[in-house]
Amino acid sequence: MGALSHSAAAEAQEAIDQTAPQRPAINFYRWQEDWSALADPRVRREWGDALKYIPLSKTDPKQYLSFGFTLRERAVSVDPAQLGVRHGQHQTYLLHRLELHADAHLTDNTRIFVQLENALAPNLARPGPVDANRLDLRLAFLDNQHEVDGGLFKWRIGRQEIAFDLQRFVSVRDGPNVRQAYDAIWADYERNGWRISSFASQPVHYRNDRNFDDYSNRHLLFGGVRVQRRVTANSEVSLSFSDFRQSDVHILAGAGDEERKNLDVHYDGQAGVVDWDVEGMKQGGSIGRRDVDAWAFGSLAGITFKDTAWSPRVGMQFDAASGDRHLGDQHVGTFNPLFPNGYYVTLSGYTGYSNFIHLKPSLALAPATGVKLVAAIGMLWRQTTQDAVYVQPNIPIPGTAGRPGRRTGSYAQLQFNWVAARNLTFGLEADRYFIAQAVRGAGGHDSSYFGADVRWGW
Repeated sequence: MGALSHSAAAEAQEAIDQTAPQRPAINFYRWQEDWSALADPRVRREWGDALKYIPLSKTDPKQYLSFGFTLRERAVSVDPAQLGVRHGQHQTYLLHRLELHADAHLTDNTRIFVQLENALAPNLARPGPVDANRLDLRLAFLDNQHEVDGGLFKWRIGRQEIAFDLQRFVSVRDGPNVRQAYDAIWADYERNGWRISSFASQPVHYRNDRNFDDYSNRHLLFGGVRVQRRVTANSEVSLSFSDFRQSDVHILAGAGDEERKNLDVHYDGQAGVVDWDVEGMKQGGSIGRRDVDAWAFGSLAGITFKDTAWSPRVGMQFDAASGDRHLGDQHVGTFNPLFPNGYYVTLSGYTGYSNFIHLKPSLALAPATGVKLVAAIGMLWRQTTQDAVYVQPNIPIPGTAGRPGRRTGSYAQLQFNWVAARNLTFGLEADRYFIAQAVRGAGGHDSSYFGADVRWGW
């Protein structure tokens, strides 16, 4: 009888545990986490939970204060930038990034989020603004949400993150050491599968001269409107219009104040074993007295064999972006990728999303839970030989504009990613670029990149 009673008690406890809230995962966007689940005593406790959930109300578990951090360490071994055209030496260095945050939920619908960042690049010669940032304010915003006419209205004001879809053109720039933030006002409304968003921002300029010296101003502005519609449970389409303004720019096709008016269409989804992501952007506007007429296209598609060992996914990526066919006339055809995520192509930074055509077949395998292996081969061309070959984000390689040869090179890529625990991940990437004569004739050479990183979140 005692054994039966013990078994019944164990089953009852298991049933209670199954209905208990789950601990939140460590999110790529730390401000999207909800730690109010720790108000429930049935949730399994871990080290540090006393600081992950500090109640601010005796009656409302949604009012709380939470602290956390994200630590990323990356070891890099890489050949000179711009595929060696500007010479330089092979470098091996460490990229250290520590982000500390506090998340104060003042009411059910209102909160303040603050995050500090310390980014260092030991042993890196001449670190740039994307490599090092001693100590600065990364995020600091107030947001609110409430129901309006059967939908959910949200607004956010302050230094925040803005990213769209695969982050081809608007990203938080997680590949480099210093992520991109925007001093912005953001609002959106969701109802019945529709979402309408609008924002106005001054993207943050980064400096590493002293602590807390990052800034934004009217010389770099970015804003827009975006409409999203869920087509099915697994697919969504969006239409965006944005305005990008930057003072006193100098590019191969012209110089002066830049204004880009961008129209973007995006469609992604999954149907059975097939997945896809397609995006196109058209740019108008002006640079000085020259008119802008540029475009870009990006696509990913794949088939996953879920019933096969290691769940192989065979993928294909095709991308293209316009260049300028006549550098001396009154028109600018070079596409500006705005705020791209270089990781979309490779972490090496050897490929920019301007004046290029990119074809990339790939094979991904999942040999164990949380483990992903990817092997890919990329092939690269210029959209026009009159414009330069570009590296990340849109930097022209000297001596390549006007040089014959549309083909610019190819590369082999290997990636390894392991989600070792809910808050711990490891990653490896190795890239080998084989350049074509268009770059070799300008003084470049074949180049390699290797990066290994660990990310721990609390």
